[in-house]
Amino acid sequence: MAETKTKATNASVDDYLASRANAQQLSDCHQLITLFGDVTGEPAIMWGPSIVGFGRYRYTYDSGHSGEAPLAGFAIRGRDIVIYLLAEGAGQQQLLQQLGKHKMGKACLYIKRLADLDIAVLKQLAVNSVAELQRRYG
Repeated sequence: MAETKTKATNASVDDYLASRANAQQLSDCHQLITLFGDVTGEPAIMWGPSIVGFGRYRYTYDSGHSGEAPLAGFAIRGRDIVIYLLAEGAGQQQLLQQLGKHKMGKACLYIKRLADLDIAVLKQLAVNSVAELQRRYG
């Protein structure tokens, strides 16, 4: 079975941000660090070379594949900031409709800047996502 590539590391979050973020992204990332730190009660650490993650959970899929992942996190992907969270269910979908300008993948919320979003809605999405991950995986 393939080994999971995304693991917690000792790399510097500040160094990652300095190497990837433009001025606007840097400001937004610092706001996200505060938000996700508040939601998870955990500090920001690097997961792999490019994900800033908070907290952790262990998962095991029906296939038997298992690993660890951050409860919440984000990454800089070109001009976008990608926020990792679960947005399943009617409640989360309703919040997404209230969030502001974004694109949503399976578990990736793509934004250009935080100014486009309702931060209180983003925080509630994160709270709900973390609660669901903890419910599923303990």
